[in-house]
Formats: sequence, structure tokens, C-alpha cells
Amino acid sequence: MTHPQQSYRSPVSRSLMKCFGRGVRRIAPAPNSSKKEVVPPVIPKVNGWACPPPCLQRTGWLVFTYMAIVGFGIYIPLLPSPWSQAAYSLTGIAFIVHLVSHIATVSIDPANAGVRAKINYLKPLPAFDRKKQPHVIYNMECSLCDVPVGPKVKHCSFCNKCVENFDHHCDWLNTCVGGRNYWPFFTTVLSAFIGTVLLFVIVLFVFIEHYMAPSNLRTAPQFDHVSDGTWLVFLPLAPIETSSAGLLVVAFITLMLLSLCLLMSSDLLSFHFYLCYRRISTYEYILEQRYEDNIKKEKAAKLAKASAVKQSKDTIIDIDSGSPTSSSTSRCKDTGWFGSRLYRSFCAELRKFQKKCDQKTPTTQNGTETSTTIQIIPECEMTTCDTKKDKLEDKEAEQCKEPAGAKSVEGGLVVQDPLGSSIMGPSVDSQ
Repeated sequence: MTHPQQSYRSPVSRSLMKCFGRGVRRIAPAPNSSKKEVVPPVIPKVNGWACPPPCLQRTGWLVFTYMAIVGFGIYIPLLPSPWSQAAYSLTGIAFIVHLVSHIATVSIDPANAGVRAKINYLKPLPAFDRKKQPHVIYNMECSLCDVPVGPKVKHCSFCNKCVENFDHHCDWLNTCVGGRNYWPFFTTVLSAFIGTVLLFVIVLFVFIEHYMAPSNLRTAPQFDHVSDGTWLVFLPLAPIETSSAGLLVVAFITLMLLSLCLLMSSDLLSFHFYLCYRRISTYEYILEQRYEDNIKKEKAAKLAKASAVKQSKDTIIDIDSGSPTSSSTSRCKDTGWFGSRLYRSFCAELRKFQKKCDQKTPTTQNGTETSTTIQIIPECEMTTCDTKKDKLEDKEAEQCKEPAGAKSVEGGLVVQDPLGSSIMGPSVDSQ
């Protein structure tokens, strides 16, 4: 049993105990440390109706609703009688086909057959963590879905499931586009393009006719009961009066939105026409582009490395020729710390040796006085091996022209006796 005084600790001692307690002496890293956080499991998406819908999907539905209301409620009823029926039928077919194909694309589950048979969409599955593993599928088996898959199956990280004949994940539809829903998706894009073109032509026609001939737009019987400056919309069921400025402002906004939609749908449609022509998917096209980009980067890296090596090997060679008045010249070029030290000492020794050898030594043989001058021209320049070889070859060629021991004396050729006792010249030959 401990004494009561031994169990009492002052506030300072208790704070020190807390500082040096087990709670502070952590072995595991802190929450804000560089430890790789584990990605929590995610419930896989059944189709594009999964909640919450992304922003692009909501934007697409709002644009479709706006175009349907504006087209069928404001501008198509203003057309003259023969054109209004054609516009209703053609634009109506395009919008209905787009709506049906859109719903079909969103409702179809693009997952693999094994995934649809095994996975319970109410339970979460392990999510794909790019920090741990670059790929999910190894040896034709998905490690997350735990099912065998085919060669064209890819695990979508957004839907968290394997998609058969994977093409791409569409945020506008909130689902993946694969082999099961590709053609409904293609029909959706095609019908959207056709409907956008038809509605753009109709709104543009109304916008121009409002200035050119407004009477052509006021053929409905309801305009007989309103003034000329008043326009009616939502004909013929619920006519609402509006001004000319309001009609033109809405037409301008609609034309801008239609231009944007036309640009996007035409680009997407032409791209998928190209993919159908090549019989590849969007994912395969992306892989091809990545492969080509890697090849280009490797070639650029090799060229940069080769140019760097070439620049390091190439040296600037400056050869200074001597003046014609001087008998011999020697110049030493300063090429850095090591070069300056080495070549200065070397050239100094060569100059000393040259001064000793530059002295003339007279030689008398048979009454003839000759003088021999020895000149040594040191070359301290940094020259290449080819330049040195050329100089040596020139010297050897000059020596081969005259025989050894032959010297020019008073315009005649004098040959030295092999024994060195006399000079054989023309006078000797005559004797």
C-alpha cells in the first residue's frame, strides 16, 4: 500500500509526465506524415443513374430540356405552315431518338459478364490505388473484382468494376462506354448532332426573318388579336405575349449555345467515325498515342545526348602562323589551369634549347667555309593528330629530295665523303 503523499503529483510534474508519456512517444508516423494512405473501399456503379450525378451529367440534361422547350415552344410555331410541320417531324424524331438512346446508354450495365454475375453492387469493393500498383489486371484476372477477364477488358477506377470492350468513361452519361452500350452511345451522339443542326437552322431563320419579313412569322391566327409589336410564344396551346427584344435576346442566347453544342458534337462524332473506320476503341487510340509520345521522347533524349557528346569532343583549334621576318616562332596558348601550367613549362624548356642551338658553327673543309644553322621551331599549339601527321610527312618528303650529307655550296652540289676526310665536288671529279 502506497503512502498518500507518494501518489500526489504537482501540476508541473503531471504535465511533464504527459509530455514524456506513451501518447507522445509514437512509433507509427503521424497523421500528416508521408505514409501512403489506404484508399477506402468504394461501392461500384451499376449504371449511369448512380447518385450523386456529376456536374456534366446535370448540365447535359439541363441543356437538352432548354433546347426542347425553346425549339418546340417558341421558334418552331413561328414558322410558316408548310415548314412548321416538317420542322416538327424532323426535329421531333431527332430529339426522341436522342432521348431513347441516351436513356438506354445510361441504363445498360457495361460490366463484364463475370462481374455482373458475381459482384453485389450493394457492398463496397477495394478501390484501385495507383500508388501501390500501376495495373489491376494480371494474367487475365482482375485482382479487385477477383474474376477472369478477356484481353479487351479494363477495370474502370470511376465505376470500380471491369468493363467489357472498354472504350472510355463518359462524365456526361455518368457511366462507362463499352461493348454492351457503345452503339446506343454512338446513336446518342449522332442524334444530338442532327437535332442541333436542325434547331440551329430554325432559330437562325427566325432571327433573320424577324428583320427581313416579320409578317412571315405571324401567320398563326392568334396574332390577329395582338398588336404588331407584340409576339406570342408557346403556340398554339398556351400563347404568352412577349416583346420583340425578348424574342431576339432568347434567340441570340440559343444560337450561342447551339454553336457550342454543334462544335462539341461534331468533334466527338468525327472522332468516333475515325475510330470505327480503324476498328479500334478510344482506349486503344490513347495507348497508341502514349506509345508514339514515348518513342518521340526517347529519340529526343538520344539526339540531345549525342549533341552533348559531340560538343564535349569538339575543340576549337586556333593555329597562329609565325611572322615572315623571324626565323622561328613559338606561341603557347592558354587553355585553362592545367593547360597553361603544362605548356608554359614545356615552351620555356624549348626556348632555352633553341637559344643554344641557334649559334652558328663555321666548318672548313678543303679551303671551303660553310656554315650550318640549326633551328628548332617548337609547336606548343593544341593541334589535332592529322595536322601533326601532315607536317611530319612534309618534312620527310623534303629530306627524300636531297641525299643525306648533300649541301649546296656556291651553286654546285657537294657530296660529303663517307669517311669524312674530304669533300667531293666538281674539281675532284675533274682530277
